[in-house]
Amino acid sequence: MVNEARPRVKEITIDQARERLARNPKAVLVDVREDLEWQKGHATQAIHLGKGVLERDLETTVPDPNAELIMYCGGGYRSVLTADNAQKMGYRNVYSLIGGYKGLVQAQWPMKTSG
Repeated sequence: MVNEARPRVKEITIDQARERLARNPKAVLVDVREDLEWQKGHATQAIHLGKGVLERDLETTVPDPNAELIMYCGGGYRSVLTADNAQKMGYRNVYSLIGGYKGLVQAQWPMKTSG
């Protein structure tokens, strides 16, 4: 499924994500991992919409279909699927973060825990 969705999704690097978030204060970093993964650690400025609830909650959480969304998961697979689904829902400015949470940790991205 990921390989089928990947050609429809724009993937960006961590450096590109950092630039986009710095340039656009309204850009949204979306953590699509499971609740337990989120609680153990996530990017400081991220919002949490797990893959299982994304389609249900995205429109109320981020009502603007033109909002810049950068999805990340553990390693870059679930984020491709959620970015594809967000685009099917009418969002036009959606990206999947290459490397996901693991890549963010390696890049020493600011993190926090919840729980």
